[in-house]
Amino acid sequence: MQAMGLADWLAQLERLHPAEIDMGLERVAEVASCLDVLDPAPLVFTVTGTNGKGSTCAALDSLLRHAGLRSGCYASPHLVQYNERVSIDGQPVTDADLCAAFAAIDQARGAISLTYFEFGTLAALWLFKRAGLDAVVLEVGLGGRLDAVNVVDANVAVVTSIGLDHSDYLGHDRDSVGYEKAGILRQGRPLVCSEIDLPPRFVQRVNELQVGMLQRGREYGWTPGREGSWTLFGKGGERATRHIEMPPVRLPRDNLCSAVQAFWAAGLDMPDETIAAALVDAFVPGRLDHRTLHWNGQVRELCLDVGHNPQAAAFLSAHLAARPARRIAVFGLLADKDLEGILKQLSRQFDSWAVAPLPSPRSHDAQRLAQQLSAGGETAMAFGSIGEAIAYQLDNSPADTEIVIFGSFFSVSEAILWLNDQTGGDR
Repeated sequence: MQAMGLADWLAQLERLHPAEIDMGLERVAEVASCLDVLDPAPLVFTVTGTNGKGSTCAALDSLLRHAGLRSGCYASPHLVQYNERVSIDGQPVTDADLCAAFAAIDQARGAISLTYFEFGTLAALWLFKRAGLDAVVLEVGLGGRLDAVNVVDANVAVVTSIGLDHSDYLGHDRDSVGYEKAGILRQGRPLVCSEIDLPPRFVQRVNELQVGMLQRGREYGWTPGREGSWTLFGKGGERATRHIEMPPVRLPRDNLCSAVQAFWAAGLDMPDETIAAALVDAFVPGRLDHRTLHWNGQVRELCLDVGHNPQAAAFLSAHLAARPARRIAVFGLLADKDLEGILKQLSRQFDSWAVAPLPSPRSHDAQRLAQQLSAGGETAMAFGSIGEAIAYQLDNSPADTEIVIFGSFFSVSEAILWLNDQTGGDR
């Protein structure tokens, strides 16, 4: 029998479980125990939050590697290739690695049914354990308390933000969402929390578990400098306050500060200049991802961002406001997202919107999306795909106009695939 390739495995995983999302830890914990992957490395960081998880994980991973540690990072979703979800020493694992992991899980699970995400989480833990790493960074997929990642007891928990998203699973108010995210906390172990406005049930869990919380704006944070420079501060060894002068960076400073504070909370340290270098090197494709494209003899500027909720839209808006320019949008959104809240943050920021459907059964209808934007006072047109929308905006705007492509991981992944198809030369 011919061995299954990665594409075959992924197709099979999508069919194995009756539900795409099945919250709960019993099934995945049983299989994890059989595989002996509940302790994937001596040092484990778990990261949850409504926004900012990916950049926080990337920064933590960069810090660990700059400290000379062998590290693994698990994040989701991916943009172009599934392998992006699991990296070891800064590099995505191979197809063969993932296939071996899936085969081991399939054998260990017996009659237990696992979701696509649960299979992927177990694969990451299996590969990390086999690699003999010093530390791993695990991004929570949804919520915290009942997410598959939460089968692992982390040494340090990180909560980036608490906002409304995935309401069908996490609840319709911030108090409920906060309770779910507090599920990654462990008795007496450090918590690094970037959220300033803490909901009551979250605070209650912090107190019940006697968690040592380090909160942004209190124990750590940053202050602005001149010409993009800034100063990071936090609690280092023996809770002594540290200050590090930082150059300009690509990722959100709140999340970079949280990563450094988590690094220190784990008892790790290195020279200030090495910490600064790690944060400068940290990068996440699709998050405030600025690119250039040669199009019709002109160099065009594009900004790709996976933000898909009001909180992410607010951050994108602030980022754009700091760089005044003429801009147009390419936009796609899933139907269960808060269009009104997103539009409130980005109203009148773009000369026009080109909207398109996304490759998902949950996609917002493009024609209806254009109509809703128009009703909100925006200039909007619908197209058949993200690629068509980008091409139209390029062909119908001056060369000094920046194109911002956002609204979903699907929007950005489709944009990257379209960009990869271009020759890179003049069209």
